[in-house]
This record gives sequence, structure tokens and C-alpha cells, in this order.
Amino acid sequence: MRTPLISNNTETPNGVSVILPLLNEEAYLERAVDAILSQDYLGNMEVILAIGPSRDRTLEIAGKIRKRDPRVVLVENPSGRTANGLNLAIAASRYSIIVRVDGHAEIPSNYISVAVKLLEETGAVNVGGVMAAVGVTTFEKAVARAMRSPLGVGASRFHTGGAAGSVDTVYLGVFLREALISVGGFDERFTRAQDWELNFRLRNQGGIIYFDPKLHVTYRPRPTLRALAKQYFEYGRWRRVVTRRHQGTVNLRYLAPPFALIGTVISIFVGAFIAPVGFIPACIYLMFLVIASALIGRGFVERMRLPMILLTMHMSWGAGFITSSRSFVPPS
Repeated sequence: MRTPLISNNTETPNGVSVILPLLNEEAYLERAVDAILSQDYLGNMEVILAIGPSRDRTLEIAGKIRKRDPRVVLVENPSGRTANGLNLAIAASRYSIIVRVDGHAEIPSNYISVAVKLLEETGAVNVGGVMAAVGVTTFEKAVARAMRSPLGVGASRFHTGGAAGSVDTVYLGVFLREALISVGGFDERFTRAQDWELNFRLRNQGGIIYFDPKLHVTYRPRPTLRALAKQYFEYGRWRRVVTRRHQGTVNLRYLAPPFALIGTVISIFVGAFIAPVGFIPACIYLMFLVIASALIGRGFVERMRLPMILLTMHMSWGAGFITSSRSFVPPS
């Protein structure tokens, strides 16, 4: 059973509580929190860091940040799981608006003020914007290019941008706290896809999830092909869990990677063991990867990296979706 979210604090208006679930985030934590503390938002603000059992200097860095600024609050998250940490931070929060930020993300100086205004103007329960992937190394820059293209991740607006309006889900999110409490917060059984699942329940209760491209969050991509494969395998695996729990939520964008994987494997098998003509579908997919890389890449090196990056994203997501076990999330 999912433990319902119980708030320990009395909600206070005219302020925001920024919540960050942290686990092994020493590389980007200071920059992420500095970006939050430098906001032009004029209301009250607190920053709640839910810290898991990290193997790096995350706890030490968080402690130093806390000593520098009394607005920073530390909360222990023994499990280290993202959804648990988010719920612990929400329960410890004081203000009527919850701003979710990740330890490896950076928000621009006007992010909170723009988001709060959007909540007021749209009547939404959650607003969010673009997951603006920005790499540092040449590999990360190529991954970022793939993540911001429909040819890499499909046409989701929070990846690729688009017109403002109601959507199924957004990246991170700025929420009305009372709406989060009313649906029980994040489902702690979900290791991934907890944002989409939460937004489904908010929409099911009549809430509006609103996307606006004015909201940009800088996201740091995975630094290696292995880490990228693991990330997208988990994405696919947990997206399948969501489709099982909430019937009718699957669409062609989610089915494209598993079909691409199955079709490619069958094509290679038929071509190798039955007739060479069987290689044609796999060759067509390979041509797609090369053409897509040429279209979205910048420079020779990036265009050379992108076919393998796109292949890894597609195949890993598809493999995760296909092999996802019904045992990951027990019934309610």
C-alpha cells in the first residue's frame, strides 16, 4: 500500500517551499541551490533538501549551504528514493506553493516569480516548462542535442518546446501544495515516472497541468553511454508500469521504441538465418539514425556520436518497456 502523504506543518500563504531530493549530487548541488537562493521572487522562501544516504560529499556540502543561509532546511531521507524524499520535503514545508527542483538542475533567476504568476493566471495546480538539456563535455552536448529533438525523444513539449497550454505532464513542476496533499503526494512505489503518475492523478481530480516555454530549467545529461543506457532503460521500464496502472495512457510515442527494438531484432535474425532481404528494415532504421544525426547535430564530431547515442536511447527505452515486470509496483 502507498503511504498517504501527511503534512506535519500548517500551510502559510505568500511564500514558496523549494524541495530537492538529493542522492550523490556533489557535482552540481551548490550551483543548483545558489540558483534557487538568487531568485528575483519577492515573497518568503525556504529550500528543503531531502538527503539520501549518499556515497559522496552531498551531506557535507548541504551542511555548509545550511550554515550560510537560514532559509535552507535539511531533511533526512533514509531510503534515498526520489518519491520518498519529495514527500518528506513536502511534509516539512510551510508555504502554499511547492517548487520542485533536482540537484543536477539549475533554474533561471526569474523561474519562481514567472511560475507563481502562471499559477495565478491559469488556475493550474501545476505549471512547468522546458527541460533544457545542456552538456559540458562533447559527449554530453551530443546527448543534450538528442534530448531536445523529436527525433530523439518524441514530441513531448517539455523536451522540445512548443506553445503554452494544458498538457499531460511537465518537467519538475511548481505546485499548489493543497493539491499535492489532496492526492496523497508522490507514489513512493515508483522509482521512475513518479512525475507523470502524480500529474495523472492531479488531472483525474480535475486539476490543470500547464506548460509554458517561458519556464526553462537547465538539465545536465548523463556523462557516459553506459549511464545513458541505464537511465533510458529505467524510463522505459517504469513508463510501462504507469500504463498498466492507468489504462488508456499509452500512445504511439511510447510504443515507438519497443516496436523499433522488436523490428530491428527480427530483421537481423531473418537476414542472418533466412534471407538477406530480411536486413532491409534494420538498414532503414540505421539510415534513419544517420539522417537524424545529420539533421540535429552540430559539427562533424557530434554527428559521428549521435547515431550511437540515439540508438542507445531508443533501444534502452524499448528494452525497459518490453521487460518491465508486473512485480515492480504492487497493487493498491
